[in-house]
Amino acid sequence: MSILDKFRLDGKVAVITGAGRGIGAACAKAFAEAGADVVIGARTISELESVAGEIEAMGRRAKIVKLDVMLTEDCEHLINSAVETFGRIDILVNNAGGGTPPKPTLKTSVKEFEGNFRFNVTSAFVCSQLAIPRMVETAGEGSIINISSVAGKEPCSQFAAYGVAKSSLSFLTKELAQEFAPKIRVNAIGVGSTKTQALESVLTPEVETNMVRLTPMARLGEVEDISACALYLASPASAYLTGDVIAVNGGLNALNMQMPGAFD
Repeated sequence: MSILDKFRLDGKVAVITGAGRGIGAACAKAFAEAGADVVIGARTISELESVAGEIEAMGRRAKIVKLDVMLTEDCEHLINSAVETFGRIDILVNNAGGGTPPKPTLKTSVKEFEGNFRFNVTSAFVCSQLAIPRMVETAGEGSIINISSVAGKEPCSQFAAYGVAKSSLSFLTKELAQEFAPKIRVNAIGVGSTKTQALESVLTPEVETNMVRLTPMARLGEVEDISACALYLASPASAYLTGDVIAVNGGLNALNMQMPGAFD
């Protein structure tokens, strides 16, 4: 086997949440290009149909599932659909997540704080809890990849809700990795500022210029930067890696979106 063969996913089935666009869609296409069939879930069917079309053009199969990860019954349907359609699950990418934009802590409601946690952490917990038994039952092993954030590692003013949620997701990754080794590997990607629709919604030319200035690699990330790492974590190439949070963030040691403190 050549070293490149270790990055192949032939015969494997990947389940990806939030796969209609951005990082989730990029992961789905990367996995399909490497030989996997994919189950893609998101709230917007039209976006999923577009991604599925690209996957099928590569000669791979795609199953579309309408999914709101805030609903446990939707998560159950996602995992069941994967097994019913393809007979196995090898890979789970807990990509769906996000939250409120930067906001002063004293103006952040309990509902917003808990909503960030539910969206980013509980959803990944539920999907993992559902998928792990099916992975072991159908494939004998598996890989779970959580999409975390540099905001969960480096503290910054006004990121109390989102930052704490992503930090918890990173630690959940480590907890699950310890419990389910050696059959299930669990890793995360600590994503930096990446060009997605979520980032573009708060990105002005001035903000982008400043973020690039504060990033050692002197650019924002592309979704393909993240999907390349996800492919490594999903594939046999990373067979000896579990419980880690891989930083794909352009070299950041602090957030590159500077926000004022409470008394500034």
